[in-house]
Amino acid sequence: MITRHSKIIAVDFDGTIVEDRYPGIGKPQLFAFDTLTMLQKEGHRLILWTYREGKLLQEAVDFCREQGITFYAVNKNYPEEEYNEATPRKLRADLFIDDRNIGGFPGWGKIYHMLNPQAKLPEAPRKKSFFGLGRR
Repeated sequence: MITRHSKIIAVDFDGTIVEDRYPGIGKPQLFAFDTLTMLQKEGHRLILWTYREGKLLQEAVDFCREQGITFYAVNKNYPEEEYNEATPRKLRADLFIDDRNIGGFPGWGKIYHMLNPQAKLPEAPRKKSFFGLGRR
């Protein structure tokens, strides 16, 4: 559900959603699709913003769809936008998630917590110590 707190988030593909293997498709980055799914469930609109075009772009869109992510728009501000020379190429997004950010890509877990500082992740199970005695 889109609310007044919903954001438009532009997300890069190569090196961000998946490992950079351009023109191929790399393995999904850890927590990428989990985080994108949670962001969509929270009402954020996701735009795929990538260098890819043509067949390579369609492969990326199809790959994401197979992982459960359908983007609000792809390489444009809204689905119906028609590109022409008068159309600016800069997106009107609230946030951009890209592996080429200053400081590098922080990882999907950190990105989710930046957007949802109140969110709590499930605790990792405690490891048992030697002889099966739990640490306290």
